[in-house]
Amino acid sequence: MRVLLFGATGMVGQGVLRECLRADDVDFVQTVGRSPTGQLDPRLTEIVHPDMMDYRTIESSLQGFDACFFCLGVSSFRMKEADYSRLTYDLTLAAARTLARLNPQMTFVYVSGRGTDSSEQGRSMWARVKGKTENALKLLPFRAVYLFRPGVIEPLHGIQSKTRMYRLLYPLLRPLMALMHALTPNQIVTTEEVGRAMLAVARRGYAKTVLEPADIGAICRTPSGPAGTPPLTPRAG
Repeated sequence: MRVLLFGATGMVGQGVLRECLRADDVDFVQTVGRSPTGQLDPRLTEIVHPDMMDYRTIESSLQGFDACFFCLGVSSFRMKEADYSRLTYDLTLAAARTLARLNPQMTFVYVSGRGTDSSEQGRSMWARVKGKTENALKLLPFRAVYLFRPGVIEPLHGIQSKTRMYRLLYPLLRPLMALMHALTPNQIVTTEEVGRAMLAVARRGYAKTVLEPADIGAICRTPSGPAGTPPLTPRAG
């Protein structure tokens, strides 16, 4: 399987990249971002691309992939809706529309957020924008589109958020996260589980296109895929 990864330097993206490089059936991983990850692996190639709204100069390097894991995202904290929409909807669709044209047999997996508003009419600004983004992605001619809404994410294996506030909060929240794992396991996922679940839906598909924390956990507990789900044949690349 050949995987294209956006947002590999973020907290979720770091976890997804780790799982991709640990997977025996992933032959090639290519990251696209404004900065390199610093990772070294013979299966990893990195494209440092400053303009995440325009991919015309690198289109030849974006072809022949079986899956795209899109982990780019920003916090809506103190952002105006127009700015958040540009960095969420516009940025995501710029990449997705290009990839749908170049890789129509690709499985596209997007990291959204729990509480996303699919109606696009709710009071929460970030939820409306995420809902608009999800709805637009579902209309693109990919082989399949999966929308991950992970909610609370626990970083593992030394992974840290790029957001300073989260870096300060996560060490303080570890005891609470451990309690959540014990009492409400369907409300929290780890960076490892997100990466493993993305690979699983790229390999075999899933019965639902919108995946909540319970779905992500269930996929990780069933590595071979949900019962009755036929395996997807990776595109030759």
